[in-house]
Amino acid sequence: MKPTLILASSSPFRQQLLTKLNLPFESFSPDIDESALENETPSQLVKRLSEQKARVAVEHFTNGLVIGSDQVAVFNNKILGKPHNKENAVAQLSAFSGHTVRFLTGLSVFDIESNNAITTVVPFDVTFRTLTLEQICAYCDAEQPYNCAGSFKSEGLGICLFDKLSGDDPNTLIGLPLITLTKVLAEFGVDVLTLQHEMSTR
Repeated sequence: MKPTLILASSSPFRQQLLTKLNLPFESFSPDIDESALENETPSQLVKRLSEQKARVAVEHFTNGLVIGSDQVAVFNNKILGKPHNKENAVAQLSAFSGHTVRFLTGLSVFDIESNNAITTVVPFDVTFRTLTLEQICAYCDAEQPYNCAGSFKSEGLGICLFDKLSGDDPNTLIGLPLITLTKVLAEFGVDVLTLQHEMSTR
């Protein structure tokens, strides 16, 4: 019997990533306060928020495995917020030029029935090319990444900003580390490949 998978996110990018596993899932938008606590590190923040997002599912569902995720970008030991406008995006990308930014993605899988959660943090480093102001402005005008941490969309034209990507799973950068997710699902007894066979033989 296949489990009910629930994605605690309204992000179309995370929903698109989860479809790669070829398993049916439901989704909902968790409404939580995402503010950092006093003295909370970036890693602690994404770990707490990803699990908190998943646990909100008890208000909407009675059973299932809930997937929660949260991501922050860190540069010079500071958490980067979303730019929200071109001026801020240009300032962020100008600061990144020739430097490396670390993205931390929290991932939590929560079993509603047992009230157990497995939560982890997956790092991913992005090294930016040396960029001119003209290139940065052209990118911002073309893609308007104003609601994205780091001021870029790696699944689109943002790939042109980079010199190097360093991490175990490129999906992590978009917002959902699928390699880690399949391992965590297996700890809950869910083998994604075995389920493919079961679904195909029905």
